[in-house]
Amino acid sequence: MDSNRLFILSQTPSLANHFISELRDVTVQSDSLRFRRNLERLGEVMAYKISETLPYAEQTIQTPLAQTQQTLLQEFPVLATVLRAGLPFHQGFLNYFDRATCAFVGAYRVEGARQLSVHLDYMATPHLEDKILILVDPMLATGKSLVLTYKDMLRFGTPKRIIIAAIIASPEGVAHVHEQIPEAELWLGAMDEQLNENAYIVPGLGDAGDLAFGAKS
Repeated sequence: MDSNRLFILSQTPSLANHFISELRDVTVQSDSLRFRRNLERLGEVMAYKISETLPYAEQTIQTPLAQTQQTLLQEFPVLATVLRAGLPFHQGFLNYFDRATCAFVGAYRVEGARQLSVHLDYMATPHLEDKILILVDPMLATGKSLVLTYKDMLRFGTPKRIIIAAIIASPEGVAHVHEQIPEAELWLGAMDEQLNENAYIVPGLGDAGDLAFGAKS
C-alpha cells in the first residue's frame, strides 16, 4: 500500500504501545473496564494524530485582556463506527472531535467463517457529500465488513476524504481495503502477522466486542 496512505502508530515509540500491549495481555483482559478504557485512549491518541492532517485557519479570539490569533480546525469530520466493539474506540475520537457528527452501522461476522455480513437494515448517518469521513473499528481482519460498510454509506453522499482507523490489522485486511477503496487512508495501531484459518488476527487480541462488553450467546 502507498506509504502516504498507511500510518502505523507502533512504528514510533509512544504510550500508544502501552495501551495496545494491555489490550493484548490475557492477564489484563479480564478487566473489561480497563479494556474499554484502553480502546478509548487509543481513539484519543489516533484522533490527535489525524487532527494534524486536517485543514486549519487562523481565527481571532477575544480574551479578557486582548485579541489573539489562533489556528483552529476548519472542519470537524463525520465519525462512523461499526457496532458493537467500535463504541469505546469511537468515544475516544469523539472526546477530541467533540463537534463531530456521527454515524453508526450494525455489522456482524459469521463465526468460524470468512464470510461477513452487514446489517443493511440499520444505518444511522448524516449526509456525507464532500465531508471528511473517519470510519473506526478496532479490528481490521479480512477488511470485508469495513468495505461493505463504506460502500453502503455512499448512498448518503461521497466523502471528499475517507480515513479508516483500526487498532490491530492484518496484512490481508489492509490489502483488501486498498484494493476495494484505493482512496482510503489507513491509520493503524499495529500491523500483525496474518489471519488464521478462522479469520482471526494473529497474534491479535481475541474478540474485542466480547472483551469490552461480555460474551455473546
